[in-house]
Amino acid sequence: MNSTDVRAVAPPMSYVYAVGGAGKALDSALSGRTGAHGGALRTVRAGDLVALVSSVPHDAFGTDGLRAQMEDIKQLEVLARTHHCVVEAAYESGTVLPMRLATVYLDDARVTEMLVERAVEFGDLLSRLEGHVELGVKVYADPREAAAASEAATTATAPGESAVTSPGRAYLRQRREQRRNHRDAYQAAGAVAAEVTARVGATVRARLAHRPQQGDLAPGAGENIANDAYLVQASRVAEFHTALAGLADDVPGVRVEITGPWAPYSFATPPAEGTRGGEGSGGDGGRR
Repeated sequence: MNSTDVRAVAPPMSYVYAVGGAGKALDSALSGRTGAHGGALRTVRAGDLVALVSSVPHDAFGTDGLRAQMEDIKQLEVLARTHHCVVEAAYESGTVLPMRLATVYLDDARVTEMLVERAVEFGDLLSRLEGHVELGVKVYADPREAAAASEAATTATAPGESAVTSPGRAYLRQRREQRRNHRDAYQAAGAVAAEVTARVGATVRARLAHRPQQGDLAPGAGENIANDAYLVQASRVAEFHTALAGLADDVPGVRVEITGPWAPYSFATPPAEGTRGGEGSGGDGGRR
């Protein structure tokens, strides 16, 4: 039998979405739901822990297939949305640890081994995150908005200034304003980002700074200069929002966006296992 035939008959793999405590609550969250590629959701148990999994085709989630999905923006978007929806549904029934996108094992037996090997780590994380959610705060700098506000404020001719300005002088003045607005917008955005941390410090348990988003990942006007995640008690979400209300309202060219609450991806996702890293990142980690 050639290699093509082997791949064609390879058994499905086990895709892991999250890990939680054993019990009926998580099982009930699976009712009627499907995961990646339409696979039915189920739990795999080891001691006091369960993994939320579904079967996925080997040809799509083996090394080559998974790499192809990670490189196809449309397929990646569908997979990410499905993964997120499953985790959010599970989190509504109780605290779970979201696994990295595309965490795949050869079969349920390997998933069980993973739960046993990392039982202490998972147990500690579940205890720490009980009753908490994740909120995101993004700060954007938009020099064009700052320039528009500056232009509107200086449209009227200043007292004693001639209403007629030579094209050369007008051009030079415009260039100076553009450079100043660009610099000022980024400095103001940096100050606002620092103020975010100061304002919410009393309401959060932990903070994690992510890399600012760029391109298609940063929709809307302006450049994302701060992209932070905060671990917040679910009972203090409203307090968090109140602390940031109106923060950038009077700062032209600066925008603050609050997202969530979400399952605490940034604080719950377990680190890669030693040198086997790559789990959930599209590599071979986890498919031992």
